Amino acid sequence: MSTEVRPLDLDDGATLDELIALQRASYRVEADLLGVDTLPALTETAWQLRAGGEAFLGAYDGERLVGAVSWRREGSLLDIHRLVVHPDVFRRGIASRLLDVLDAEQADATRTIVATGVTNDPARRLYECRGFRPYDERVTHGGVPVVAYERRATA
Repeated sequence: MSTEVRPLDLDDGATLDELIALQRASYRVEADLLGVDTLPALTETAWQLRAGGEAFLGAYDGERLVGAVSWRREGSLLDIHRLVVHPDVFRRGIASRLLDVLDAEQADATRTIVATGVTNDPARRLYECRGFRPYDERVTHGGVPVVAYERRATA
């Protein structure tokens, strides 16, 4: 699959609607993997998503949004907030492609962090293959155990 990755404009209503639908499809699978009924991202509104202050890149297969990654940047810290891929196109390299583009655009970050559910083995494998190492485990206010990963730039 050839995907084009480009910034997402959350001020565009159609893009925002596509992102909400993508996020809900992807996080439904994660909720099932984690054995929980819901995750905050499954009920997040368009207003909440836009107000979150995250920057987004989207992966497109033609005109269809099939993946997205969001982040915040604080100094040299890159904090990845969400990485979603539509279940119809799992295991086709879309998450890796999004992370490749993000890494290239944020190449001067000295530390990158991301978190996922402890039992989300596909996400954990992806991050570990990309050089991330676990540094913390905690339980969210919703009772979901998560593991936080970090990757530090090499000098």
